[in-house]
Amino acid sequence: MRVVSLVPSLTLTLFDLGLDATSIVGRTPWCIHPQQHVEHIEVVGGTKNPKLNKILATSPDVVVLDREENPKDIHDALLENGIDVFVSYVESPADVPNMLRQLGAKVGCGQRGETMAVMLEEQLKLYENTSIGPMRVLPMIWHKPLMTVSPSRYAGALLETLGVKVPDLEPQGNGYPVVSIQGIIDHSIDGLLLSSEPHDFTLQEGEEIANQVRNAGGGEVWFTTIDGEALTWFGSHTIKGLAHLHEVLESLKNSNQSESTTSKR
Repeated sequence: MRVVSLVPSLTLTLFDLGLDATSIVGRTPWCIHPQQHVEHIEVVGGTKNPKLNKILATSPDVVVLDREENPKDIHDALLENGIDVFVSYVESPADVPNMLRQLGAKVGCGQRGETMAVMLEEQLKLYENTSIGPMRVLPMIWHKPLMTVSPSRYAGALLETLGVKVPDLEPQGNGYPVVSIQGIIDHSIDGLLLSSEPHDFTLQEGEEIANQVRNAGGGEVWFTTIDGEALTWFGSHTIKGLAHLHEVLESLKNSNQSESTTSKR
């Protein structure tokens, strides 16, 4: 089987399902894992601007796309050229197990897809009664302008799966609202999770935002940097992403509890 992947997290997932660089024949420049293998795979354009002629030149049996990540016109053009496609649509970690099953079946790795799906389902059950909250947090993905993710999108839903609250700042929006300093205050945000992608936040930028909140009359807002791949890469990486962010949030919870106890003494 010859597969082209236009979704970075699903390129990694395809390797985890058991494919290799001889069967994955096309990728985007953002498909960077596993590094030692993807460097041997031809780049066929970016996630937003894949090149149809380059994709067709690889003679793929199936092209892997994501409904949100990739343009619809490339999907339609592939079908017009008789190319089979797999389209993921993941809004929550709860959507990932069935996606793994479907993708595994599509590329001839159904048993491995089932195994990965069951592992993730078991992990999700462990978090059903998590006690990390109450925390009201915003996952920050862009700096100028400040942008976050709503709970209706994968990154926000992932955090809510771990027991924290991600306020929906723009219920009728596209899921990626611009947030103002006043908005952080109005929604009583406790903390900011500063992602490493698509904008690679620094702690200095977090300090600047917290100072602006303070200067505008708001309370103290904590902030920390997080691995952006843990936040946004769905598929086989969901398991690692959940574990990483659970560890981060548990550490913050314990730190905040310690500070609260100290302040009462």
